[in-house]
Amino acid sequence: MRSILYIGTFILIAGCQPQSAPAEQENTQTTSMRRIIESKQVPAPIGPYSQAVLYNDVLYVSGQIAINPETGELDTGNIEAETERVMQNLRAVLAEAGMDFGNVLKCSIFLSDMGNFGAVNEVYARYFTEEPPARETVAVKTLPKEVNVEISCIAGR
Repeated sequence: MRSILYIGTFILIAGCQPQSAPAEQENTQTTSMRRIIESKQVPAPIGPYSQAVLYNDVLYVSGQIAINPETGELDTGNIEAETERVMQNLRAVLAEAGMDFGNVLKCSIFLSDMGNFGAVNEVYARYFTEEPPARETVAVKTLPKEVNVEISCIAGR
């Protein structure tokens, strides 16, 4: 017969041996399931990150800002043009992975000013005309290179 001893919020059962977690099985497919995606149609990352990572059939796309890949300059003339460039950059990364906006499951939109929400939303909506993905939009204090909008996404096959 086992006796039970209550100690605070823990319960000890006398005569029972703790069981260790099963040994982790080595997954030999790990390296083949993860692939870095890099599009030459999008500016290179401005920090220690990848444009996107494909893991199994899920693509994690880093936040894109309005850097024009042809000039390396920011397209920040107005919020609509800036958002358009961001969406074009996202499209190029998706295409490099063999996907398009129809594969997008979720987007995260970061704005330097929530007053730009309507204009950004109008441009964004042109890219997701049917069955738009899940999304959140948040205002942040600042964004890289002082841009007004940054968008990241997750897509799947």
